[in-house]
Parts: sequence; C-alpha cells; structure tokens
Amino acid sequence: MTTATTGDRLAARRAVEALRSGVPSRDAVAALGSGQSDIEDRFLGLLDGVGGVRSDGMRGMLLGGGFGAGKSHVLEHLTHLALQNNFVVSRVVVSKETPLHDPAKVLRAAVESAVSPDGAVGAVAEAAAGLDPGSPAFVELSRWASGTGAPVDEWFPVTLSLFPRVQASEDDFAEAIVRFWSGDRISVTDVRRHAKWAGMGRLALTAVPARELARQRFRFLARLFVAAGCEGWLVLFDEAELIGRYTLLQRGRSYAELARWLLPDQDDPAAPLVTVLAMTDDFEAAVLSAKNDREVVPTKLRARQTSEWEDIATRAETAMRLIERDMVLLRPPDEAELDYAYQRLKALHSQAFSWSAPDVPGLERLGATRMRQYVRAWINEWDLVRLDPTFRPRTEVAPVTFSYAEQPDLEIDESPDF
Repeated sequence: MTTATTGDRLAARRAVEALRSGVPSRDAVAALGSGQSDIEDRFLGLLDGVGGVRSDGMRGMLLGGGFGAGKSHVLEHLTHLALQNNFVVSRVVVSKETPLHDPAKVLRAAVESAVSPDGAVGAVAEAAAGLDPGSPAFVELSRWASGTGAPVDEWFPVTLSLFPRVQASEDDFAEAIVRFWSGDRISVTDVRRHAKWAGMGRLALTAVPARELARQRFRFLARLFVAAGCEGWLVLFDEAELIGRYTLLQRGRSYAELARWLLPDQDDPAAPLVTVLAMTDDFEAAVLSAKNDREVVPTKLRARQTSEWEDIATRAETAMRLIERDMVLLRPPDEAELDYAYQRLKALHSQAFSWSAPDVPGLERLGATRMRQYVRAWINEWDLVRLDPTFRPRTEVAPVTFSYAEQPDLEIDESPDF
C-alpha cells in the first residue's frame, strides 16, 4: 500500500469517526460540504461587505436549527470559507466559562481560538510580529487609534506606538503589550516608564471598565489583523441558546450583547469584524414566548432605573426582534442531498475500512429527521454489517430535547474591571 493510499485511508477514517461522533471536523466537513447554499451565499456577502456599512444594517448572521440539524457543521464550513478569503477566524462556544453576557470572557475565548488564514494558531501574536512600522497599514492603524473621536482609549495608541520600539529589545515588554491587546492586564508603571523613555511624557492612562475594554480590544484586534495583511476577523458563536437558561437579568445582558454582535458597532461602524451566531430554532417559542421574555426582561431591566440598564433593555428588545425576524433557518436535507450524502459516506466507509460497503436501509426519510440522525444510522449499520455480513440492521430514533429551565449555577463571577 502506498503512502498516498494510506494517507487517504486515514483521512477517510478520521472523517467517518468525526461524523459518527457528531463532531464537525475538517475532514468531515470536507467530505460532505454544507448543503446550505443560501446560507453560504449570504455569508460570502457579509465577507465581501467587511469594512463598510451594509445596506441591510447588519454585520452578523443568526443561524437557527434543531439539535442534529448541522449548525456546528455549517459553522465549520463557514470557517473554511473565511480562511480561504483571508480572514482570521475564532470559534466561541457559549458556556458557563464563556457566558455571552461577559465580553471579557468572550474576548479571551476568541483570542485563544483565533486561527490565521494560513492555519496557524496564535493569530494575535502572529499579526503583531508581522507589523511593519514603516508601512501604510501601520500608519493607518495608528491614525485610527489616535485620531479625534477614536473608538479606543489612550492605552491602545500608546502601546501601539511603543511596540516597535521594544520589539527587538531583550525586555519582555513587547510580549506584555501583546498580552494586553489579547485581554491581560498590563503594568501602568511599565507603560509610563517606557513612554517616558520614548519621549511621550507622563500619561494619564485612566482605568477602563472591563466590559468596555473588551469591546475596545475587539475593535483594535480586528484592525490589527487588517494591518497585518488580512481582510478582517470572523467570530463564530455556537450554542447561543444557552442564554435561555440564565436567570432573568443575565438573559437581558446576553440579549443586549447578541444585538451588539449582529448590528454594526455604533462607535466603529466600519470595523472589519464579521459575526455568525448559531442557536436552536425553537428559541423564540421556548424562551421569548414561553418565558414571556419580550415583556418581562425589558421591564425588569428598566426597573433598576439607571441609564446603563435602560441601554441594556433597549438592546435586549432589539435582539429579541432580530431573533424573531432575522434568524436564518437551516434547510432540511432534500432527497438529492440525502442521496449524495449516502453515496459519499458509503465510499468513505469503504475506503476507511478497506472493504466494499453494501447498501443499508438506514432511517425512513421523514421531514422531521435530522441529517445527523441519517448519518449516524448509516455509519452504525455499516459497522454492524462489516462485523457480521449476515446481520440485518434496523435503526430506531429517540428524540432528544433541550431544557431551557433557569440554572443559576451557570453564572460565575464576571471579569473584574481593568
């Protein structure tokens, strides 16, 4: 067996095992594609419009689908499309550790998962290392960060100006600057000392609330990636339906953040940042209607009688309207797509296990059956027949439901102010 044949067999095995587990790996997505041409077209339109103000007033897309409908699979496919179009890509899974209502924790997850167009991890450090202080791109980044009405505080133009000066020195301050851009604290004393050596004088450098600082970091990093030669930054959010299990106030905060991600940044409307969020397609019925969030959440938020909570309530109302109006639903697989997937998987299973996979019955083709259920049934039936050629498999499907019951333990301490 040649090395190429061995490599093809291993790639096929990886794809089969990923599909068996419901994990949207690169091999699995490459094997099946997405089957969602409308979503793909709309997404490419978002990428094409990056850096400008879109006519539809959106900078992101909200995907909806049931469990097993292929949301994570589609997100992985969109990842490959964005990388091919020279975007940095981050994948954020909403969870207890990464709640949507905490921008600082979302930033941390986005930075840690950021992948450069060449496939390298550590995209922030790579972009910083590639900065050329004499290039027009660096000049534009500096102008944007320090100009009148800049959407970032003084910390960013100061550290950007200092970075090339300390980059080649033995001092680890350059690394500290990159960590600061990525979400870490930085010593005010160190910044002022280096600024003094650079002839900047004594700087004010006032503290910035953690939420606001995280938003500014997102703006800055998107521009940093462009200065390093990329088209922009794509941030993908999976399992956003988890916000339905937060307590009421944190649901309100999460709705407000969802609106921020889907709509242009008011302080930086041309930011080269694109977002896609995926959630279950029953969220409107199970949360907005069943929990009466449309009325209860804004009322509860406004009862706190501060301008901050008034703003959160207004954004939360906007987000709920977006969920009702603008959620793009995954299209159920039609006969042609199922036939293609079946034949493709049959060939993959044959290649992965060095045999000739026979036809298997699989599941009855019904409108309510998810693609993942078809795929797992086919793979499991081929596994059984491979072990016992006389066996005649029959697969049954049991429904799995998601609970939107509130879980206060999902709420952990939020990021401290800077």
